[in-house]
Amino acid sequence: MKQSEIKELSVAELQEKLVSLKKSYTDLKMAHAISPLENPLQVRALRKTVARVATELTNRQ
Repeated sequence: MKQSEIKELSVAELQEKLVSLKKSYTDLKMAHAISPLENPLQVRALRKTVARVATELTNRQ
């Protein structure tokens, strides 16, 4: 998810997105711990997306 897409979302949508992204990050991290992922860079990309959404949410408050 790009920064421009994140800026278009409302605060409520950002909060929902943050919860869903954190859950999918945790699931992906667990799956990677059990058996290696085909593309382990997915974990890094998802972690950075979570940070982008959290930062935008903090900036709006």
